[in-house]
Amino acid sequence: MMTPDIFLTDNGRQHALAQLAFLRTVKRAEVAQYLQDAKASGDVIDNAAYEDAKNEQVRLEGRIWELEQLLALAKPINKPSTGEIALGSVVQVRTADDRDYRYTLVGAYEAKPSAGLLSHESPVGKALLGHTVDDVVVVSTPGGVKVYTILSID
Repeated sequence: MMTPDIFLTDNGRQHALAQLAFLRTVKRAEVAQYLQDAKASGDVIDNAAYEDAKNEQVRLEGRIWELEQLLALAKPINKPSTGEIALGSVVQVRTADDRDYRYTLVGAYEAKPSAGLLSHESPVGKALLGHTVDDVVVVSTPGGVKVYTILSID
């Protein structure tokens, strides 16, 4: 089974690296201390605190592995200069009800719609890809059909 391409902006890569460093150092030490304290509190058989600590350690190591894989496999997003919307583009759009929005198209890992970071895999992100200024884009979203006019592309 092929894994889908993973894309990261420079900011996304820095965020993932910072999170990985935090988990490897601070969080690992916290979990190790939690595990040691739980072990010291008595018999490890039927010890709920010890089981919790072991489970937390497994979750932590899993998250560290996920971030390591993300960073190893991610392709960088370079700002395009073609005039078409692509990954990394910052797009100003206007809706049919005259509301303006500014979106940056990013990979799925970095997506945060409330902050204007749209995944290129989302319905709106997919629909905007390849379009140019003044294009009208009709998108079917879970909230209904949306119509966007592209005002600018940075």
